[in-house]
Amino acid sequence: MEYYKDTFTISTDKRKLDIETIHGFLTTSYWAKDITPTIVLRCIDHSLCFGIYDGQKQIGFARVISDYTTFAYLADVFVIEAYRGCGLSKWLMECIMNYPDLQGLRRWMLMTRDAQGLYSRFGFQIAARPDNVMEIARPNIYSEMLAINND
Repeated sequence: MEYYKDTFTISTDKRKLDIETIHGFLTTSYWAKDITPTIVLRCIDHSLCFGIYDGQKQIGFARVISDYTTFAYLADVFVIEAYRGCGLSKWLMECIMNYPDLQGLRRWMLMTRDAQGLYSRFGFQIAARPDNVMEIARPNIYSEMLAINND
């Protein structure tokens, strides 16, 4: 599926994704520091991906992990710095939230350190029952894997 706005395109066609751009951004993010290209490829293979393009150049990305029936998790959302402030993240979220196969889900989840303002516009809020949410968190997993592989 593709969406168009001015010179920009949002596409769910994985063949258009620029893995180097995605990997390059993620390695500088607070949530995926030291992620390897192999892991990025596996994430993409198992997700519904949305790429943002200015012409042929990829300038943003997001992925959704879902069963397409009851649950979706939104991850790895970004717009490269040179294109921020143009409304692209809001447009990306509109496209994701209106994507036909993601309608009628019982629950959406995401984690963010600093973009609550963006996501709250689309109905996301702090978990009503955070005491019901459990996790196994390994925030340094990619760094640890690199250290093991370099030994």
